[in-house]
Amino acid sequence: MKTDPPHILCVNPWVHDFAAFDFWARPLGLLTIAAILRQNRVRVSFLDCMNRFHPRKTNRVKVYWDGRGPFDKTPIPLPQVLDPHLGHIRKQFTRYGALKAWIEQDLPAMDRPDLILVTSLMTYWATGVAETIALLKKRFPGVPVVLGGIYATLCETHARKYSGADHVVTGPAEPVLADLVETYTGFSLTHIPDPADLDTTPFAALDLQGIMAYAPILTSRGCPFSCEYCASSFLEPRFRRRSPENVFQEICHWHNNFQVKNFAFYDDALLIQPEKYAFPLLERIIDEKMDLFFHTPNAVHIKEISAKAADLMFKADFKTIRLGLETADFSSHRHDIKVKRDEFLMAVDHLRTAGFAKDQLGAYLLCGLPGQNLDEVEGSITLVKRLGLTPVPAYYTPIPHTPMWADAVKHARFDITAHPALTNNSLFPCVRSQKDLARISQLKKMVK
Repeated sequence: MKTDPPHILCVNPWVHDFAAFDFWARPLGLLTIAAILRQNRVRVSFLDCMNRFHPRKTNRVKVYWDGRGPFDKTPIPLPQVLDPHLGHIRKQFTRYGALKAWIEQDLPAMDRPDLILVTSLMTYWATGVAETIALLKKRFPGVPVVLGGIYATLCETHARKYSGADHVVTGPAEPVLADLVETYTGFSLTHIPDPADLDTTPFAALDLQGIMAYAPILTSRGCPFSCEYCASSFLEPRFRRRSPENVFQEICHWHNNFQVKNFAFYDDALLIQPEKYAFPLLERIIDEKMDLFFHTPNAVHIKEISAKAADLMFKADFKTIRLGLETADFSSHRHDIKVKRDEFLMAVDHLRTAGFAKDQLGAYLLCGLPGQNLDEVEGSITLVKRLGLTPVPAYYTPIPHTPMWADAVKHARFDITAHPALTNNSLFPCVRSQKDLARISQLKKMVK
């Protein structure tokens, strides 16, 4: 058994897409793994191919007041598998993130690692993962590369065949981390978080980023719902939660030690059982008079927005509220409708009464679903705008291992099983007619 701690390199790969923007997007899972490794005396390095604040950048970094901002980008050739299916898409395919030349200069300055851990997010970003791994293997030949994350879990067969990784991990990495490290480095981890108690997991190693424009916060793992289009219950089968005090201490840590002002909740179910979880947390933040801003990019469940919830969120200084509306066709029984019309109207009333302004409130509306009538989308946009909210179209991405996947495969214009890139929502893969594709373009203008 090796007693000297190894050097492990954690890597956030490039994104290949038609469009990308930093909507509070950080590799929280990978940085949590990095924190566990550091807790075990492992020497951890972080290569962030998506670093908006790369030190080699010479022009000014654009940072919005809430920490968001555009990524650097480089036009790249379209993957061959996409070429026959672009149709109406005229956007440039792009590598988003730090320029390749910068990363190629960074790598020689790094000590050779004993193990490389690469994360993956969207399934259709598979080509960015493969490009990143190819560069790592060129620079560090013989060093084992382990791939984990969402793409690796949902598209395991494709990842094993095409990513270039030596090992692919599916599902949460914490349960297999000790075995991985011992197998590839001979070093034994002695501090492993208790999977039944999320409070035993160290705060994600967000400080490895260097500049922190914001901090993502996850108060729970998994989701109590099983929406047809969502893979959350496959990725995290059990719904588990942190204590409000543990979450509060993490917020204090990043604010007090790193001057972070903006926090984005990544939860799928932030307001579920609010009396036990969200309310104590918000009350603590309010009582401490913390000068912070909070955002909910993953949406909050509308049924849970009571007058008290709205009032506490406003007093705690939530600045961006996204509602998981999905559709305003409340007569529909598709898409796991979780809210009735009266419940939606009541939630909006509570939020407006609490003091939230129109530009702070947005409602996600699903668009491009298999067999969807776009009249439903237009009606939803009209209602949301009439209520003084911002309609936020959520263009459908077909995701393997979801209840809607089989329906998506059936309705798609092309074989979306051939390559993850073909599920990119910019392609609207499940919108079959040119008439509907043209209408979506009109709906985009309607939203603006």
